[in-house]
Amino acid sequence: MKVRVLKNYEELGKAAGEFSAEIIKKAIAEKGKARIVLSTGASQFETLKTLVESDVDWSKVEMFHLDEYINLPESHPASFRKYLKERFVSKVNLKAAHFVDGEGNVEETIRKLTEEIRKDEIDLGLIGIGENAHIAFNDPPADFDTREAYIVVNLDDACKRQQVREGWFPTVDDVPKQAISMSVYQIMQCKVIVSAVPHKVKANAIKLTLENDVTNTIPATMLKKHPNVNLFIDEESASLVDKKVLEQYMA
Repeated sequence: MKVRVLKNYEELGKAAGEFSAEIIKKAIAEKGKARIVLSTGASQFETLKTLVESDVDWSKVEMFHLDEYINLPESHPASFRKYLKERFVSKVNLKAAHFVDGEGNVEETIRKLTEEIRKDEIDLGLIGIGENAHIAFNDPPADFDTREAYIVVNLDDACKRQQVREGWFPTVDDVPKQAISMSVYQIMQCKVIVSAVPHKVKANAIKLTLENDVTNTIPATMLKKHPNVNLFIDEESASLVDKKVLEQYMA
């Protein structure tokens, strides 16, 4: 894992977005196409904005997304399909976009997504880290053993509270209890992973991730086993990490 510490959220988003654009352009140059996975949430706004403004040939890019609440209509402000369509898909000319639809037949949705995502390698995964150190909706204790591509997961209280704090739902009781999530195993199949994690509210999650061995009670620690992970944090999200530990990852 390589860690870059930027001054603030804006600089972090710009750096992560520019780095990601170069990965995508490299894949297109080598293969004539690129396949990417995008995450959502308030922490990704600036990174996605930078990507949209980049000179990537999006007509050669196929996009998958990480997760979606079960039985939440796309019209709801918290829908990740709505999020990605408004902030990304409507602004670029993608070759294809594969959304996680939490409405209707969940088993069929998972079957189709699995079929599509496993047709070829994923060149880049933009994978956020939650306040409870989850990746996608794999809350602790995360399932590190399944080899399924997408799974149904139960959301823990810490995850629900984050969704309320970020303004997606009025109360914890309004947050759906379950979601469809890309599995930890499938996330780890991405050729390159970029994780943009700004803000003070993520400081403890970053501390836990960098200072602990791999454990499913801190799901993001699994990223450290990936051969090409690039973690972008700002001064606020880096603020609790032991300086010596941080230096090891920045070396």
